[in-house]
Amino acid sequence: MDSSTQSPAVPDLRVAWLPDWAISITLLVCLVLLAWWLHGVLFRALTRAVSGQSLFRRSLVSRTEGLSRLAAIMLAITVAVAIAPLSQGEAATVQQVMVVGIVVLVGWFLFIALHVWTIVYLRRFKLDAEDNLLARKHVTQSRILERIGKLLIVVITLAVALMTFEGVRQYGVSLLASAGAAGLVVGLALQPMLRNLIAGIQLAVTQPIRIDDALLIEGEMGNVEEITSSYVVVRLWDWRRMIVPLNYFIEQPFQNWTRESAALIGTVYLYVDFTVSVGELRKTFEEIVRGSKLWDGRVVALQVTNLKETTMEIRMLASAASASHAFDLRCEVRERMIAFVQERYPEALPRVRTDLRDRRDGADRQPASH
Repeated sequence: MDSSTQSPAVPDLRVAWLPDWAISITLLVCLVLLAWWLHGVLFRALTRAVSGQSLFRRSLVSRTEGLSRLAAIMLAITVAVAIAPLSQGEAATVQQVMVVGIVVLVGWFLFIALHVWTIVYLRRFKLDAEDNLLARKHVTQSRILERIGKLLIVVITLAVALMTFEGVRQYGVSLLASAGAAGLVVGLALQPMLRNLIAGIQLAVTQPIRIDDALLIEGEMGNVEEITSSYVVVRLWDWRRMIVPLNYFIEQPFQNWTRESAALIGTVYLYVDFTVSVGELRKTFEEIVRGSKLWDGRVVALQVTNLKETTMEIRMLASAASASHAFDLRCEVRERMIAFVQERYPEALPRVRTDLRDRRDGADRQPASH
């Protein structure tokens, strides 16, 4: 075939007095340094370009500086391998590593982008507000979806990386599509994780619990501290942590004290004698509640809810803005109401009375046994 009709070939960079490995290393170093310099120039230009744009774009650019530099270096290595005097096997090995690296970099970029978007989105919500129901709703939903998204990114990245290898390509396809025998085995092995993953999606959509919700679960009172992709961390009142699987909140009953609102009605019971004036109790109770900083100004009520053989049951209701305020308000009401009864009606407190005089007199009158 005439040389004029041949396609242009890769230039031969061999030098008679230099070995091939020296030429390859020199070329690689030069291209990597050039890529490093070009990245710096382009990154500064991109930073200036997004300086007046949204916080998400600015944050994404600043957080991916190292990632983009690594991508530029990998591109330089790919170009160097294509023109360096390497054997076919060596070039194929390096190119395979670069392909896997590019796949990992793309997954890493998506990982960072999802995290940055979640942080920027949640900046508008404040959990330390007095009524933080809306904030807890969005924070919980975003955190759960973020963890699910990160898990999917890892799985897909791993599957695509495996598909780049000829010998294990079928495992990547099985992992990605969950098809075939290998996919069935993986699905069975990952059944608990997939179960919690589905439960996490249900929690994010229906939201029976949210971050900082006050829960009564397994007889313990606490607040939701963290929701992961597989379990929920509940901070109990004495700072212990209860670890609960995600599917528990789908399959088991529990109490959520802050489901619709952070406000709660606290209940206090008092048991006194029938001689106590209910009117005075009600007046004192209302004075205590209205003078407390913990009361939210909505509910205050005192009622006689039951009559027993020796006492009457007084139920006192007072509302507060949050579960912690309601607990402290109940404690304050208990302390001050019992102090009032002790001072005003000391004889009306419940007690057990036993009259032994008749028994003693009866024993004295009994004739002595012979």
